[in-house]
Amino acid sequence: MKTIGCFVILLALFAACSAPVDETERKINDLLSRMTTEEKIGQLFQVSLDNTVDERALQAIREGKMGSVINVVNPAVANTLQKAAVEESRMGIPIIFGRDVIHGFKTLAPIPLGQAASFDPQLIHDCARMSAVEARSVGIHWTFAPMLDIARDARWGRIAEGFGEDPYLTARLGVASIQGFQADGQLADSHALAACAKHFAGYGAAEGGRDYNTSNIPPLLWRNVYLTPFEHAVSAGVATVMVSFNDNDGIPSSSNKELVKTILRDDWHFDGLVVSDWTSMDEMIAHGVAKDLKDVALLSIDAGLDMEMVSPAYLLHLAELVKEGKVPETAIDNAVRNILRIKFRMGLFDRPYTDTSVPPAFYTEESLQLARKAAVESAILLKNDGDLLPLSETQKIAVIGPMADAPHDQLGTWCFDGDKTHTVTPVGALKGEYRHINYIYEPALAYSRDKNTARFDNARRAAAAADVAVVFVGEEAILSGEAHSLSNLNLIGVQSDLLKAVKSAGKPVVLVVMAGRPLTIERDLPCADAVLYNFHPGTMGGPAILDLLFGRANPSGKLPVTVVREAGQIPLYYNHNNTGRPAPDKVTTLDEIPLEAGQTSLGNTSFYLDSGRDPLFPFGYGLSYSSFEYSNLTLPGQMPADGAITIKATITNSSRTDGTEVAQLYVRDMVASVARPVKELKGFQRVWLKAGETKEIAFELTASDLAFFGRDLVRKIEPGEFTVWVGGDSNAQLKGVFSIPK
Repeated sequence: MKTIGCFVILLALFAACSAPVDETERKINDLLSRMTTEEKIGQLFQVSLDNTVDERALQAIREGKMGSVINVVNPAVANTLQKAAVEESRMGIPIIFGRDVIHGFKTLAPIPLGQAASFDPQLIHDCARMSAVEARSVGIHWTFAPMLDIARDARWGRIAEGFGEDPYLTARLGVASIQGFQADGQLADSHALAACAKHFAGYGAAEGGRDYNTSNIPPLLWRNVYLTPFEHAVSAGVATVMVSFNDNDGIPSSSNKELVKTILRDDWHFDGLVVSDWTSMDEMIAHGVAKDLKDVALLSIDAGLDMEMVSPAYLLHLAELVKEGKVPETAIDNAVRNILRIKFRMGLFDRPYTDTSVPPAFYTEESLQLARKAAVESAILLKNDGDLLPLSETQKIAVIGPMADAPHDQLGTWCFDGDKTHTVTPVGALKGEYRHINYIYEPALAYSRDKNTARFDNARRAAAAADVAVVFVGEEAILSGEAHSLSNLNLIGVQSDLLKAVKSAGKPVVLVVMAGRPLTIERDLPCADAVLYNFHPGTMGGPAILDLLFGRANPSGKLPVTVVREAGQIPLYYNHNNTGRPAPDKVTTLDEIPLEAGQTSLGNTSFYLDSGRDPLFPFGYGLSYSSFEYSNLTLPGQMPADGAITIKATITNSSRTDGTEVAQLYVRDMVASVARPVKELKGFQRVWLKAGETKEIAFELTASDLAFFGRDLVRKIEPGEFTVWVGGDSNAQLKGVFSIPK
């Protein structure tokens, strides 16, 4: 028996040694064996070019000194550059062309934060798919999306670019986006874009919400919150990852070996391409961790960065570092492997060129309808006193405000290729599909920052002459996005004064907000009977908003972020840890403190004397023209440590209006080895109910959903008691308990 056992082992070893190498890896190894060091380094360099043929760029490509080009959106120019790479360079390695295609290429869906309000992974998938088809038609192969940064600070301009404050929601929607961009795993599809999970990692936690700023995320928070969406992205097969601008605890991501090599490569087994952000590598000089570009190149290649975006540290210094013995050539080989692997997976060696004989299909009826659907699902009804909405199409309305007809600003941030002449604004929709509506239009302000109040009387008179006033306010597209942080989140300029002037006419007022972030609108609520909040809604935002105002569509959007009362409450997010002195429902206000009160801390709790304990609107909140009631929560009393339970509840549409409710499941680990959040989203589903209809919904919750990283930085499932809530937002009241036994 021993002899037979040894023979079997020898056969197995022989089979393993003689197993054929994956064909792609064989091709990569073949190319690497024939490349010079300089040609390898050339693959690591990404340059930004415009839409003209630059002879110097062509020559660099012929010499093998360029692996990727960004910002070329002219397919004829891209083909010319590609010809230099494929037919005129020694190795014939194709260029991979990149572009920031964030929430659309030509047809713009709502900004990602708006899409997140839909709580609809299929919608996010379809919007990414639309973006990929349009972008790939002009020769783009690679998009720098989705952004998976957890954003708990609305002052940060780039909150617009992600999916909000929750790691579970961000992971679910991020995976949907990746699948849409990458044609559901078919990267070689001629209509696929390579997705890029960014920014790795912690960028959304920049101090004070100031872009590019430092972050200080401790290891447990890092693992349990900020890295979660990226791990899911890798599991979903994301092609590329981009590191972030920020340093965390003094280590810039562009030199963070633990982040890239240990976590991304070793722990998660990522075999795609890691790219720097725009000049983020050479910015390590400003960070103070590198003396010069040579230091930069050494730090980044040692950390495992494959490709350098725009800055030239690798191109100028890697060969020298190899000769000096400071960088092993195998490090460069590994980086080139990761780059070539994506080029092979995308089929660029077989189909390097874009077919210019087929005109790109932009703004098709299908894409416009998708953009409209996305804008409808992304809108959030925050207030509707007296059921003012929906309006009747026989009512005369006054259309007022700077965002009512702002075709550029309606598109939002990151819309490099969008064309405002194709934007349909609310006023544009009133001139077209809704031209039967009797309306008066008075912008009153030329743009959101305009402080000229000369036309306020006109706005007041327009409101007085109408049955209802609809006031469109918000912020211009340029006021959110990268490098556009704010310290004051009130409606900018004199827009709040405009709203007061309109309210003084004595007619019902609907406030419609278009913005790139959650603004602090508490002071504006008394002047509005209804509030419809739209994160910049994109190309078809106008007709989508009118669909909602007039009841052709029913609002179903939910807040993907907490809306604070004032900026001084930040950071305020629903899934926080408890304190030793949690605040009760009723807290002391400034007005309740007697004069010359004795100084004491006994019995005090964690809240603000001036703005209280709670936000203006909680995470997951959003009203509807329907009314939904939750009941009959049922769940087993125990969950096996390696199993799952099914949590059921009943939803009834108790209104006379058909509608969609986003049912949400929250869980709390009551006692653990480290403090756990007071509530965490663990499931959601969109449920459509006819008027008067009742449905039973079911959530499956697995033990792995309850796992977390403990003090030893090991993910674990701990026994104990868990509370669950089911409802329409993070303040859900339907409550149950189960346990995992020891």
